[in-house]
Amino acid sequence: MDNLNGHALRKMSIEELSGLCEELRGKIKDAVISNGGHLSSNLGMVELTVALHYVFDFPRDKVVFDVGHQCYTHKLLSGRESGFPTLRKRGGLSGFPKREESAYDCYNTGHAGTSVSAALGIAKARDLAGDDYNVIAVIGDGSFNNGLVYEAFNSLKPLGTNILVIINDNGMSISPTVGSMHEYLEVLSADAEEQHHKTRRADIFEKFGFEYDGVYDGNDIAAMIDVLTGIKAKLKDRSVILHVLTKKGKGYSFCEDNPEATHGIGGKQSAACVEYSSVLGEKLCELAQKDDKIVAVTAAMTGSLGLSDFFEKFPDRAMDVGICEEHATILCAAMAAQGLKPYYAVYSTFLQRSFDEIVIDICSQNLPVTLCIDRAGISGADGETHQGVFDLSFLSFIPNMTVAVPKDKNEFAAMIEFSATFGGPLAIRYPRACTHDFGSVMPIVAGTWEKLSHGDGRVAVLACGERAIACAVHAAEKASAGGIAVSVINARFVKPLDERMLSSFSEGLIVTVEDNMLAGGFGSMIAEYFSDSGKRVKIFAYRDSFIEQGGVEELMNDYGLNADDIAEYILKSV
Repeated sequence: MDNLNGHALRKMSIEELSGLCEELRGKIKDAVISNGGHLSSNLGMVELTVALHYVFDFPRDKVVFDVGHQCYTHKLLSGRESGFPTLRKRGGLSGFPKREESAYDCYNTGHAGTSVSAALGIAKARDLAGDDYNVIAVIGDGSFNNGLVYEAFNSLKPLGTNILVIINDNGMSISPTVGSMHEYLEVLSADAEEQHHKTRRADIFEKFGFEYDGVYDGNDIAAMIDVLTGIKAKLKDRSVILHVLTKKGKGYSFCEDNPEATHGIGGKQSAACVEYSSVLGEKLCELAQKDDKIVAVTAAMTGSLGLSDFFEKFPDRAMDVGICEEHATILCAAMAAQGLKPYYAVYSTFLQRSFDEIVIDICSQNLPVTLCIDRAGISGADGETHQGVFDLSFLSFIPNMTVAVPKDKNEFAAMIEFSATFGGPLAIRYPRACTHDFGSVMPIVAGTWEKLSHGDGRVAVLACGERAIACAVHAAEKASAGGIAVSVINARFVKPLDERMLSSFSEGLIVTVEDNMLAGGFGSMIAEYFSDSGKRVKIFAYRDSFIEQGGVEELMNDYGLNADDIAEYILKSV
């Protein structure tokens, strides 16, 4: 299969291509079950991707996969089959398109809504270079709700270039797709046989400058080859939107019946692990039962963020806005301005898209919105685009923002309860899994820390968040074995700092530990605080680079966030 390319595919019969599709599904299933990854979306994309490689001439022609998690078949058909068992492993194939990995990947993706803009940029560069290759954006109906898509659409006519946009409509993003645009696509799908209705309802795309063509069965390899062949000839003088329907999880009944549960499959984790998201969901339901001003908002990730029960029990106070993170943030701000208590649950990596709205709409108005930031810190095998290692840095310098980092699930539950009466902008950040229990929880008061152990007055280790505290505690144990008793502090509020405790330190060496980038993070704030004190501050955080894929622990080790390195530094420095 490593030798398969478009030329080889074009020598195969439809029956042979159908057999190849099933072989590809088997390889995808095996790799994802072994390594984790995105299963159901890739199973649904097999025939469409094979047809693309059959009709177009990659890598001369260019394809941009929106989000990119549905690119596994593309990888298998572009010389990477032998490396496919390394998918999402440290040093292996990325789970997303990656320019550094192959000439077939023309643009790195990882977040939703970027493909049409990228395709337009590539096409414009082609035109200016006097070249004539084809440029294709493949976007799911979930991503199609994202506002970036319509910003790109508005540029099509002024840019004067031609692209193909393929809408892969499977009714799902991570949660079932919501929003008026998806309902519009459903109307078009229902009228697939009524050409005059379809043409009338496709006017919206034509006004942007696209010729609309659809709706087709994206899992019919023969039909896909036929329609793509026809469209390829049109791309010389026009842009086209091709609308296809695919079955998420195609070929495996469990995936077909459970597309949300099998969208993303994680690696193996201990049965003792509790996900922070389940604590969020349980606690929010408990609070909402007593307080009718509490509302929950998500951007297309209801189940994975622990909000399924809330949506079921409080449907009028639960809002899934689709993959529209900026809109979700403003929605929360406006509801808070009218007296509600919004909780916006979101992955750290996707919260980055809402930075301007956090600054202007939430914080400048000092509104009581609680950001529940899941998958904070290193998230692992999804790689650079999904590591949640920037939020402490970009949230902590915003006026009016309070930033909390729980040490474990019990402190997290207490922080959620605290948030209900806090009355201002609050961000609570946490990783996916809770694997430690650090004991009792001190009452939650903004800007107060907790001393977990008392040292001999020489070294204090300040750590924020479960992973960092676990490193600090283990490092203290190793240092103690070497004759140095270390004070360990649960710095559960990164902003505001506990200046009362900081001013009381007699220790001459202050070590900070955080599951975040070094630049602008917790350690930087501590270093600034002690800048004129004569104390030494050593920061353990991630260096200035994008963190690649791999296991959480191995990446933390690789980037110097581990008990051995911290203890070694302490023992050498005192």
